[in-house]
Amino acid sequence: MKTDWDESNWREEYKAYTSNKKHLELLENGPRSLSQSWILKALHQKWMKIKGYSYPEPPDCQSNFKEFNENIQ
Repeated sequence: MKTDWDESNWREEYKAYTSNKKHLELLENGPRSLSQSWILKALHQKWMKIKGYSYPEPPDCQSNFKEFNENIQ
């Protein structure tokens, strides 16, 4: 996904916001299990919230059968 911000070193930046030993170890060494990857993703989301970043809303692609039929004819 293309972003308007540089998140290449988010792990280093987030270390300043936490003192949890397990979080610091995850940030330094990376995840070794699925549950650790979930925690790492949660930390990334917290970093984004702290920095004020957010992904853009996806476009509304909803339709219904009536609109579909109207577009065909």
